[in-house]
Amino acid sequence: MGRLAVAAVLAASVTAGVASTSQSPTPDTRPALAGAQAPSRPNLLVIVTDDQASWSLGSYGNRDARTTGIDRLANEGVRFANVFTPSPVCSPSRATLLSGRYGTEVGITDWINPAEADAGVGLPPDTTTWAEALQQAGYRTGLVGKWHLGSLPRFHPTRHGYGYFFGFLGGGTTPMNPRLEDGGIDREVPGAEPDVITDAALAFLQREAGRPFALSVHYRAPHTPYGPVPEQDMAPFRDAAVTIPVFPGLDQAQVRQWTREYYASIHSVDRNVGRLLDSLQQAGLDRNTVVIFTSDHGYNIGHHGLHTKGNGTWIVGGVNGPTMPNMFDTSLRPPLLVRGPGIEGGGRVVSEMVTFEDVYPTLLSLAGVPMPPSAPRHGRDLSPLLRGEAVPQWREAVYGQYDIHHYAIAHLRMIREARWKLVRSYGTTTKDQLFDLDADPGERQNLWGAPAHQERRRGMERRLRAWMQSIDDPLMAQQGLLFQPAP
Repeated sequence: MGRLAVAAVLAASVTAGVASTSQSPTPDTRPALAGAQAPSRPNLLVIVTDDQASWSLGSYGNRDARTTGIDRLANEGVRFANVFTPSPVCSPSRATLLSGRYGTEVGITDWINPAEADAGVGLPPDTTTWAEALQQAGYRTGLVGKWHLGSLPRFHPTRHGYGYFFGFLGGGTTPMNPRLEDGGIDREVPGAEPDVITDAALAFLQREAGRPFALSVHYRAPHTPYGPVPEQDMAPFRDAAVTIPVFPGLDQAQVRQWTREYYASIHSVDRNVGRLLDSLQQAGLDRNTVVIFTSDHGYNIGHHGLHTKGNGTWIVGGVNGPTMPNMFDTSLRPPLLVRGPGIEGGGRVVSEMVTFEDVYPTLLSLAGVPMPPSAPRHGRDLSPLLRGEAVPQWREAVYGQYDIHHYAIAHLRMIREARWKLVRSYGTTTKDQLFDLDADPGERQNLWGAPAHQERRRGMERRLRAWMQSIDDPLMAQQGLLFQPAP
């Protein structure tokens, strides 16, 4: 369905595109979404942005960003304070988010570039996603927006459990007038990308009353290039004195301007999240819809002297480059906000460490759908935490992996505990890292070689190798690590 057709389905307030706001329209201009169905199974709305760190939201302490729409989910639901993706770039993190498996398990270890997509890199067809499990259980499933898990027909979202797709298969599209797949045909759709994606999401929601839905809304924003964006999104930040990281040698004017543009792009998403939430409320669907908001990974704008994410570019001293592969917390920590029926919300904060592997079992648990026999068992069901229950013996560590092969070559593996973090850069002799996060939350002081911490370092290395062995990490054999003692 093209954007003009979508506009014919939705009410005027929804199709206003760049004129939309997160304010509730008057009743006679609200979209006529399908009414709430019987509460046997909840609807699931999973909103994923692109390149949005948790530090960019007001609910996570940012005083400069304007994220009132997204922060409604934090105020009315649950905010997870310690969320991690196992990979700091798009495709492998999205593979984990959808399949519950690590990048090395599905053959996606860096973002999928166009040449790789044409050559046949993508989420394997035999992978059972949570969308597929829900579809088989009777859910009406859809994805609007970004896919980035393979462009050949065998990798198409409709082959992975989504009954409906409107969006783009590759890594990106333009922020204005994006080129999108619409009914199997690629076409340019007029408007700002977040507005176009939201129009399609609202059109999906208003169809088939009475049948539970699971809808993924994957915005391209706030990925670079950050703009252009509609004037109402740029205006609050055009001359704003935004706070930027303190790091020696940064071009402060450039970092401040990037930050303004980043916040403007986030505002364009926030405005549309408000549209979605308003429409659910007007239709009475909010009473039986679990809404989850997250992003594919974290982000840096001057943090650690970098711009972007795990393949960030060094921007210190007037130099734009080289690529600096990293597993910094800023690259690994997205937001996670959840609101819905059966969730003990009201602005509650959950401090336990959670990771993208947890999304799969959590969504199926919320839907009352058993885990498929072929589903991974890496993650943990977050439902008890959502209900406010005490969960003894929650995880003590999260793990990560990143095999960068675009722009640079590096093989990074990470174990992160509440206080300590260890990153191995296999194949090098000088880039391993150990951080005391209590004393050094900014990860500035590398304690890898500190004599006082050698016993801790070796213990964490052993745990890291045990995890790698448990998932048959191919790096074990490649680096001869299987029986290698800790140095």
